Amino acid sequence: MLKLGGKVIKIGNEIAAANKILSVSTNTALPLILRASKIYLVRNLDIPAGFAHYLILDSQRDLANHIPDTGSYTIVADEYSYIGNNDIVRLSSHRGGNIRVLFRANSPHNSILVTEQCNHYCLMCSQPPKAIDDLWILDEIEELIPLIPQDTPEIGFTGGEPTLAGDRFLRILNLAKSYLPRTTIHILSNGRRFKDNSFAQKYAAIDHPDMMVGIPIYSDDPTLHDYIVQSKDAFDETVQGIINLKRLNQKVEIRIVIHQQSIKRLKELCEFIARNLLFVDHVALMGLEMMGFTRGNLDKLWIDPYEYRNTLSDAVGILAKSGMNVSVYNHQLCLVNPDIIPYYRKSISDWKNEYATECNGCSRMNECGGFFSSGIQYGYSKHLTPFKAG
Repeated sequence: MLKLGGKVIKIGNEIAAANKILSVSTNTALPLILRASKIYLVRNLDIPAGFAHYLILDSQRDLANHIPDTGSYTIVADEYSYIGNNDIVRLSSHRGGNIRVLFRANSPHNSILVTEQCNHYCLMCSQPPKAIDDLWILDEIEELIPLIPQDTPEIGFTGGEPTLAGDRFLRILNLAKSYLPRTTIHILSNGRRFKDNSFAQKYAAIDHPDMMVGIPIYSDDPTLHDYIVQSKDAFDETVQGIINLKRLNQKVEIRIVIHQQSIKRLKELCEFIARNLLFVDHVALMGLEMMGFTRGNLDKLWIDPYEYRNTLSDAVGILAKSGMNVSVYNHQLCLVNPDIIPYYRKSISDWKNEYATECNGCSRMNECGGFFSSGIQYGYSKHLTPFKAG
């Protein structure tokens, strides 16, 4: 698991602003006019002058003595040694200094948090909502997007519930279209805001060439869905939001997190989707992440994937036979039936992906999605069976 943020070890020559968002450079030949807006990652004694700031790993802290006289610098723990060219970081001098890695150029898993507010209170929420004023995040995103490399394949927007930011969120999506016209955009949303025809039309008017909304449905029974998300009328509003988006020819993905509550009617839910929402672009059936509220609700949520492997096969079969685009995310390869393999995806973000000790020596580890780091910490199936070579 990668460390994405925390306290710095030392700040040398105070950072000019309380918060600075800077793109990282390792290019010693970068033109002087471009250096003033970048942070240089110091790796050796060849330290070019003119950069806005300098970043040094703790194991190389002696290099701070060779920083140009006018340069400010920050020393960070060696845990940040993965930082590279075109990554984007936020540096702050507040309370001794902090760093946050906002974007990693070499990662396919870049998600941008839009807000920590949400109108759901899902039993298994991995990012528990907070009733706080966090509009500053939107300001930061508007500063971040122009710094993201234009060849970035995909970025995601997540929350909380991003659409609670209303027109401000739509403005951010327009900004992403302008600066990143070839980048796929994926939005995680509960879909309820799109029940408002006016909002759905404004979203469609962005006319992004490759933008999709991932929307969860947890049961065909509205009462059960509303219980899982802890919000009244959520099912009806979510389904209406999906219909509005598809009526406007927008891409929609349905996401189903599998746990004790949703497994009860997983096959019925897939039949409901195949009959009533056949027009969606993708259906993802997802394993449980042991974060946030999940930890406090494990007795209501945890079920060994080995126990529901046949139900998962039946559910995927229902969708596939209807011609739907189906994927299985966040599962271990040895815990699914062979008929799942065509739909199986390595999906866990690289910064929170690990493997259990039982996986050592498995001949198919490179094909397997492994575990969320939290899954390693809080428990996993006792039925792991490493594949043998040959």
